[in-house]
Amino acid sequence: MSNPLLASHLLPLFSAIKAEHVTPAISELIEQGRAQLAQLLANVTQPTWDSLVAPLEEQGDKLDQAWAPVSHLHSVSNSDELRKAYTESVALLTDYSTEFSQNEALYRAYQQLADSDEFTRLTQAQQQTINNALRDFRLGGVALNAADKKRFGDIQKRLSELATQFSNNVLDATQAWYKQFDSADALAGLPESALAQAAQAAAQKNLQGYAVTLDFPSYYAVMMYADNRALREEIYTAYVTRASAQGKKADGSSAAEFDNTAIIAETLALRHELATLLGFGNYAERSLASKMAESPAQVLQFLDELAQQSKPYAERDYAELRAFAAANGCADLQAWDTTYYSEKLRVEKYSVSQEELRSYFPAEKVIAGMFDVVQRLFGIQVTQIAEFDSYHPDVRFYEIAKNGAKIASFYLDLFARDKKKGGAWMADCRVRRKTGQGVQLPVAFLTCNFTPPVGDTPSLLTHDEVTTLFHEFGHGLHHMLTQIDVAAVSGINGVAWDAVELPSQFMENWCWEPEAIPLISGHYQTGEPLPQSLLNKMLAAKNFQSGLQMIRQLEFSIFDFRMHAQYNPAAPKSAQDVLNEVRDQVAVIKPLAFNRFENSFSHIFAGGYAAGYYSYKWAEVLSADAYSRFEEEGIFNAQTGESFLQEILQQGGSKAPMELFKNFRGREPKIDALLRHSGFSPSETSEEVA
Repeated sequence: MSNPLLASHLLPLFSAIKAEHVTPAISELIEQGRAQLAQLLANVTQPTWDSLVAPLEEQGDKLDQAWAPVSHLHSVSNSDELRKAYTESVALLTDYSTEFSQNEALYRAYQQLADSDEFTRLTQAQQQTINNALRDFRLGGVALNAADKKRFGDIQKRLSELATQFSNNVLDATQAWYKQFDSADALAGLPESALAQAAQAAAQKNLQGYAVTLDFPSYYAVMMYADNRALREEIYTAYVTRASAQGKKADGSSAAEFDNTAIIAETLALRHELATLLGFGNYAERSLASKMAESPAQVLQFLDELAQQSKPYAERDYAELRAFAAANGCADLQAWDTTYYSEKLRVEKYSVSQEELRSYFPAEKVIAGMFDVVQRLFGIQVTQIAEFDSYHPDVRFYEIAKNGAKIASFYLDLFARDKKKGGAWMADCRVRRKTGQGVQLPVAFLTCNFTPPVGDTPSLLTHDEVTTLFHEFGHGLHHMLTQIDVAAVSGINGVAWDAVELPSQFMENWCWEPEAIPLISGHYQTGEPLPQSLLNKMLAAKNFQSGLQMIRQLEFSIFDFRMHAQYNPAAPKSAQDVLNEVRDQVAVIKPLAFNRFENSFSHIFAGGYAAGYYSYKWAEVLSADAYSRFEEEGIFNAQTGESFLQEILQQGGSKAPMELFKNFRGREPKIDALLRHSGFSPSETSEEVA
């Protein structure tokens, strides 16, 4: 049988893809790329876009189309065979990428094109692609001597291996622990929906009764509702020690085989060495070379100032929580108590609970309402397609049209399950680009880990999950609504990493708007939209503990950035020591000594956020300020929506993000809107954020 990863298809043939196809396909495509590059460089004397860049883009897209479904399956349908093939192929791809970025002849050809008269005749997107490529050649080590080039390549390959192993360890450690109960009595306090999910989890593991796991929906339900304090402590301990030497398996034995501590230490050392090879002082400087922020000092100042403004609110939130817990019999509030008593405090203070709200947010209604929202904002129509080649029964497929013409499509994979990585994310399956046959339309993967339907009860989302869905769809819109036809700057490609969260965080705002709530809510039994009384309570509780939430995210951001910016190879501090120092400075709730949060911090050790987690807060300033224009002009103002579509979503990475923001907002961003949306009081004069 022919290899489905080598054939040209509009969409992946998931039903035909097997682990044994992966390495041969990737190897063959890499060899094709090498041969093509050699031929191009041998024949190109006066490089042009059509003779140099366009052929490379086409060959690169073939490789991307083969790799995208493999990478996705590794995240959502993991197996030992696929994991092995994935790891082998990552090594091949890393070597190939390093070869490409260090090819001096190719670099000179790009530079020659950039210096030619033709460059001035190219489109903005084409010019940006060439400028980015020249930057990436330098960041890829093209100017290094032979020995340093080899060392650079070895480091890149090892870092890829470490990232893959980190991610595998987190997945394996998460699935290695669960707790079974014969009776629901031990789970007193959990609502019926959580108990039904626990029963379903037990059945899936061929167990009697009920099972709680470290998959987030299960873990969070116990932390929020379980009256059994010892159980909360047990599952909390299991969760925060995942992928560490302290971790445990379901039978109580050690799960130290999944320990990421050594991986973290080696990763930090190699990142620092990589940065210094390129002439940077540290990896944070290297990270910022392709971002909006101009210097590590600027990032740390931004984070520290936001922490100073936020900490008093966080301290107020925590004092209120401690007093409430003490009044309810818990004088020694611990980490495994905070979520439990926070929910009880929310109910007492605002007469609204997450569980009560969940009944009004069945996944089907939320999805349909979300599509209604974007139709009103951007004039697009989303249609579900019944027949498509899938990899799991839960997965759905949709097409997006504008003015009657199809412009994009996406897969939606909503529910948590075994062999699926936790969290929520968007990834590209196909990128918009101009081809000899026309325009290749973009395709996205949208993935979440929500509670699945149980029996006759549909999937019911917490309001937090509703905002997560809108967040990921915002990323998807950024990828799918682009009008840029050059792959390297189409959709999210080429977008500065600290601006890439702008559309995602921007979309979250509609989850709170009284005009939008009737579109996305409807009781799963009666269809009744969220009653005004409940909506009023939900809105009143919007900024409940917003100080604690803000300071927690700043703790993660400062930890990540300092760990990379202040790394000292002569006397490296452990990640735990750096995290402890940051907590001493900014944290209001101090985790206990056994907490190993960093060992499962996949964003920075297995994702794209190394020395870049600050991007969430940086982009939140942009998104809040962008949304304030809708607050001024109407949240469903079609002209304002069209402006955001044209100036932000359609432009991809073709222009600098600050230029795009100013085109939409008419000025540089201010922090006022973020502080106001968080329930904080903006200062008398607001600083502009560069």
